[in-house]
Amino acid sequence: MKLSQRTILITGGTSGIGLELARQLLAQGNTVIVTGRDQEKIDAAKRAVPGVHAFQSDVSDPAAITTLHANVLAQFPALDILVNNAGIMRNLNLNQDRDLTDVTREIETNLSGPVRMIQKFLPHLKTRPDALIVNVSSGLAFVPMSASPVYSATKAAMHSLSQSLRAQLDGTGVTVVELAPPGVETPLFRKEFEAETKGQKAMPVPELAQKAIAGIEAGQLEIRPGQSNALKLLSRIAPGFAFKMLTKMTKPK
Repeated sequence: MKLSQRTILITGGTSGIGLELARQLLAQGNTVIVTGRDQEKIDAAKRAVPGVHAFQSDVSDPAAITTLHANVLAQFPALDILVNNAGIMRNLNLNQDRDLTDVTREIETNLSGPVRMIQKFLPHLKTRPDALIVNVSSGLAFVPMSASPVYSATKAAMHSLSQSLRAQLDGTGVTVVELAPPGVETPLFRKEFEAETKGQKAMPVPELAQKAIAGIEAGQLEIRPGQSNALKLLSRIAPGFAFKMLTKMTKPK
């Protein structure tokens, strides 16, 4: 599948992986649209990547998705690729008291958001030739990180969702790809998990984006760069060992 002359919508595209994907896909001659919750970040993204289109939208809000759908298709009826990238990852100790609404925020953004985006945009995508849905999960979909239990659970759910959706859409012309990044060198990786990731190497964001694009163009349905591939393998042959190893690696130094 060639990623050129396509119209691509990337949720959570104002920073990190989403913004770098937008940069590289724009350079390949695509029309690229990104979403974000923060208008200041949207403005900064448009300055950083001239030519990108942007909409303020929050995937955790069903009404915002409905509005986004109407606005995007009105301006970009050739939309044929949806990248479900928006997500939040928190260092969450469930052994502490937490507000019952706040504790599930990752579920609303990381899982409910993509499900709703797919449900809303799928009828249009089915009318487009060679349409594509890219769901961004994580290497933690295969082996959870105990410091981020809700995030890990949402990414395992995204892996499962991608498998089921791929089967359901067989024969429709819509391809479902899962991108499972390893640890990536973003501010979140170093700030929220500074103690857990001290001394660990992470994949540079440009490298991750390059591997993602190359994998899609090569026809891979499950793209697992770097350590993500090792985690998938270990989850099959030695799941208990893999979990203990990851827990030890991410224990605060």
